[in-house]
Amino acid sequence: MLLATTFPSEAEFERAKSLLEACGVYYRTVCPAPAYRLAGCAVLVAESQARRTLAAESGRDLVCSGWVGYTPAQIVVPQEPPPEYEEDVFGRAAIMVLAQCVADETKIRIVAHISGDLTEVLPYMNAEMRQASYNVHGPTFTFMDGYRMVSAYARRIAVAKADEIVDAWRVLEELRRRVNETWARRHQIEPSYERRERPPALEVYKRLPGTNCGQCGERTCLAFAVRLHAGHTFPTRCRPVFEGDYSHMKDALREICSGLGVMS
Repeated sequence: MLLATTFPSEAEFERAKSLLEACGVYYRTVCPAPAYRLAGCAVLVAESQARRTLAAESGRDLVCSGWVGYTPAQIVVPQEPPPEYEEDVFGRAAIMVLAQCVADETKIRIVAHISGDLTEVLPYMNAEMRQASYNVHGPTFTFMDGYRMVSAYARRIAVAKADEIVDAWRVLEELRRRVNETWARRHQIEPSYERRERPPALEVYKRLPGTNCGQCGERTCLAFAVRLHAGHTFPTRCRPVFEGDYSHMKDALREICSGLGVMS
């Protein structure tokens, strides 16, 4: 089985390549350049041996973003370079987390940190994207890109249900463009702090274990999801996620609840 990983920085990517080459381990890369070069580093694709080799040869101090099963991209990276902006409030994205999506195991989930700060631009985005959900106290700004859920915070972006890494780069680059184009037109836009439609309760349910254990005080996980969606309980009441065998779902549950304005 082929695995894929990416890195928070070019330096870590180059270090990983050097280690694999020194050990004679075959790999190939998927590159975001030119169009998506600001959306993350290149990806290494290799057999599982590469993962073991990097862990052994680096003394376990190599920083990668995580490993997922490799899915070939259905889209190609465009050849034109990314646009530049006089006031780039988004900056560059670094993918810090790459993982299987807990809401759909055939997709991936990424969390990217950005070098910019979206705090001031989000109310303008909220005014223009009427289908989005905005929580000024986060701040968080959540919207759907097809079936993908995108949550923008001040300095990070979470994307759930991306098809694969190239699709995730596309989402990040399109958001970078939209953010900067909105910011450039901010004098023509009345900022909005209105909280509108939120992600459906079913999206919360998909990030719960589905065990119906009752430890949260509800009879089923669906009932708990509905109460979470309404803001009548807290995500930490789900003990299997926060204290038990489903801890891998913790970050995804926190992200969607943050977008709903429901905090732990």
